[in-house]
Amino acid sequence: MNAQLGWFLAFAICVLVFSYFFFWGVPESADVLYVNGRVYTMDVENSEADAFAVRGGRIVSVGSTEELKKSIRPKEVVDLQGKTVLPGLIDSHAHLMGLGIAKLTIDLVGASSEAQIAALVAERVMKSEPGQWVRGRGWDQNLWPSKRFPSHLVLDKASPNNPVLLIRVDGHAAWANQKALDLAGITRQTPDTAGGKIVRDSDGYPTGVFVDNAMNLITRVLPPPTERESEEAIKLAVQECLKYGIVSMHDMGVDWKDIERYKRLIDRDEFPFRVYAAVDGAGETWDRFMGRIPSEFEKEPIVGYGDNRLSVSALKLYIDGALGSRGAALLEPYSDDPGNRGLTVTDEKSLRQSVEEAISHGFQVCTHAIGDRGNNIILGIYETALKQHPGADLRLRVEHVQVLALDDIPRFKQLGVLPCMQPTHCTSDMYWAEARVGASRIRGAYAWRSLLETGVIIPGGSDFPVESPNPLLGIYAAVTRQDRFGRPRNAEDVRADFQMSAEGVRDPQAFDGGWFASQKMTRIEAVRAFTSWAAFSGFQESLLGSLEKGKLADFVVLSKDVFKIGAEEILTTVVEKTYVGGREAYVRSDNTAQMN
Repeated sequence: MNAQLGWFLAFAICVLVFSYFFFWGVPESADVLYVNGRVYTMDVENSEADAFAVRGGRIVSVGSTEELKKSIRPKEVVDLQGKTVLPGLIDSHAHLMGLGIAKLTIDLVGASSEAQIAALVAERVMKSEPGQWVRGRGWDQNLWPSKRFPSHLVLDKASPNNPVLLIRVDGHAAWANQKALDLAGITRQTPDTAGGKIVRDSDGYPTGVFVDNAMNLITRVLPPPTERESEEAIKLAVQECLKYGIVSMHDMGVDWKDIERYKRLIDRDEFPFRVYAAVDGAGETWDRFMGRIPSEFEKEPIVGYGDNRLSVSALKLYIDGALGSRGAALLEPYSDDPGNRGLTVTDEKSLRQSVEEAISHGFQVCTHAIGDRGNNIILGIYETALKQHPGADLRLRVEHVQVLALDDIPRFKQLGVLPCMQPTHCTSDMYWAEARVGASRIRGAYAWRSLLETGVIIPGGSDFPVESPNPLLGIYAAVTRQDRFGRPRNAEDVRADFQMSAEGVRDPQAFDGGWFASQKMTRIEAVRAFTSWAAFSGFQESLLGSLEKGKLADFVVLSKDVFKIGAEEILTTVVEKTYVGGREAYVRSDNTAQMN
């Protein structure tokens, strides 16, 4: 009897053990289990969770705190205490070295007059060696009382002996003093360059301002940063990005030196960041990849170097300039500059050749196009390329897409082309954009809702250092179409603060609660622009952009829930922690970044 009872008890225990493992499974190991959060996964179903587990730099499970405490055996448990968690933010169009160099030079963003800039230059000259170049970035004549391009005469007084070169906020114009002009050999007889313009006075003398390709006349004599300065610039830029929750960015315009620097920093484990890079135009670096110049680069993209820290998988092309400097290519003349249709900086034949070569070698193509003529031209070129590669997943991109002819809006969906846009460009440019293009064409400007309703996605970015790298400002701009002060609230704000075209405001209701408020994004669209949509635009949707099993453990912890708070509170939301590959890369402490 005792033997039978023993066998029965053993059998019962086996049944219980089997049932436990059958229904609950073997606990899965993890490095860290995060619990009690408000986790927005940004997956295709917009799922929400409150816990997730990380092992080896990847997410192994997402679900409820109760479920994961039973199914996960972690080495460490972190209580998120109800904090909001988003996937690591992605900037789909920016310039990492540009941001770093900007932090090493004079910051001119927001300067309200030429005199203020001259004072900043004079201050820097006092700290510089004789003859040392003085550099800065961020000026915008639209913020000044005159609204006109400046003259070298102002800088000559501030710096008669040190050459000065100041880049406009959009990177499409430069302002130099006479010393810099002399070093570059620029005189009244110097001709304009193809795709560029030397701004001249009434007597034909250069004023010191150079637009688009004409900037090369000055920059060719500008000493490049040293390697030490370049690495410092990159580290400063990465630190700034992590502070704002950016774990990955699409670097729109790198050269072979940038690529080598990124690799060196990755190899030294000094790069807690991810870069998806586009080669800057069809020049020397591109020739290296194509084998026309002997180098270590092969005729194929670099993908996932250093544990997915670096990919060089795209070619950046340019078709026109910027709207603020009236270099964007328009179908009809500028409303505030009759006779000027802007600039095409690359001829169509060259663009077609570069697009085909990139596609043939497995590279994505990303083309800068701002004006309606520029966008029309590149859509035509892309349409031809797509016919030559039927069925291929090319994900051709247009960068900026600021002004579109209404007939071109549906073509993005029809062709499968991605409009990569920067929401804060809209709220920076809205004060003078209508004056540039008029009341009719403005309907196709920064037309997010019109594009989204055709079924496309809009990968979001900032174009930093043109704009702040903070993606939360981009999300705010996308959902409000207002500046940081809540303007415009209505048509009266527009009449008071905005430069209108001669036709004036046609529909006052268009400005109730934002500038052409009908073009706003929803909250979920705005956040997707900087997460899953941005990841898709770089062929990285299997790695980044959402918090799902198997993806990289890149995520941010926010101080507020951007889906629940009032829109104005997005401006005061901050990133408390940023994680890259499961490693804590930034911790907010008294508003100061701490790098690990």
